Amino acid sequence: MSLSVSLRHSLPGFDLDVSFDAPRGLTVLFGASGSGKTTVIEAAAGLLRPDAGRVAAGDHVLFDTDARHWLPPHRRRLGYIFQESRLFPHLTVRQNLLYGHWFAPRSAARGELDRVVEMLGVGHLLTRRPAKLSGGEKQRVAIGRALLASPKLILADEPLAALDEARKAEILPYFERLRDETSVPILYVSHSATEVARLATTVVALEAGKVARQGTAAEVLGDPAFRPGSVRGVGAMLEARVLAHHDDGLSELDAKGARLLVPRVPQAPGQGLRVRIMGQDVTIALSKPENISALNVLAGTVEEVSPGSGPGAVVALNTKAGRVLARVTKRSAAALKLAPGLPCYAIIKTVSIAPQDVGG
Repeated sequence: MSLSVSLRHSLPGFDLDVSFDAPRGLTVLFGASGSGKTTVIEAAAGLLRPDAGRVAAGDHVLFDTDARHWLPPHRRRLGYIFQESRLFPHLTVRQNLLYGHWFAPRSAARGELDRVVEMLGVGHLLTRRPAKLSGGEKQRVAIGRALLASPKLILADEPLAALDEARKAEILPYFERLRDETSVPILYVSHSATEVARLATTVVALEAGKVARQGTAAEVLGDPAFRPGSVRGVGAMLEARVLAHHDDGLSELDAKGARLLVPRVPQAPGQGLRVRIMGQDVTIALSKPENISALNVLAGTVEEVSPGSGPGAVVALNTKAGRVLARVTKRSAAALKLAPGLPCYAIIKTVSIAPQDVGG
């Protein structure tokens, strides 16, 4: 089911004018604070009536100002996942999950509870109350409650922002399953490039109330001129498949015919995954290096050199595995005479690839 959004709205000192269409999957609204992400999701939820616009999930139109069509929030068939779980403290996990059925139509399948419980791994928690749950467990229950409402659209408003890194790593795989195992479109608000790389089917990057970029995670994150928050967030995303696990704690991946070694991943051989390679962890060499400790060396050519406002530049490299970005100094770029078409090698240390940057 596709997602279509077109909005115009004026606030004091801020004008929102965004329009995008996204295919089935998880669409990330990505941008810094104040870029308009919350305004978009509030309009979709019916918490804000925009000056003009239309939002539809497939043929389910939430509102259309030209047609004077406006569904009240309680009739929009939404599943809403907040930053904090907002579970009912006096109800058990099972009761919190089943609360979602109050908002599902009578035709909704009543056997969904078992499937959702299995998907989110909360079967052992059903008799507990929220006070006895960890932050990650609470958020998994909140995801389940949203699913059991049989929604036409799921809204996730920075659902990992309130969690520490360990809990974020725990929850990310469940959003991956939600993306892959349901047909319900998901509109997901985030300012984290890691979440974009792991989860996004489509990225809509907002800047000052406008759509700055739109595309797949690989296309948007692989743009050397794109600065996700700051230059330190620059990093490309590669798609790969697990080939084998080795006894020394490493996993071997096949990225479109190129071999990569990463710290051991939980996925089984044959499974696909995404790998985010940070630009600051990529070194460029003009000749194939020998006798070095780095295990990943990718042959490629320079596609683009994008100077920054400071001493650095971002270099886009076309490799067999896909586009890789490297952060280097302008001095290094000049010394190596980096220019489009120049053959080179991207060197990536295996241990620099963080576990949270590898996922399904």
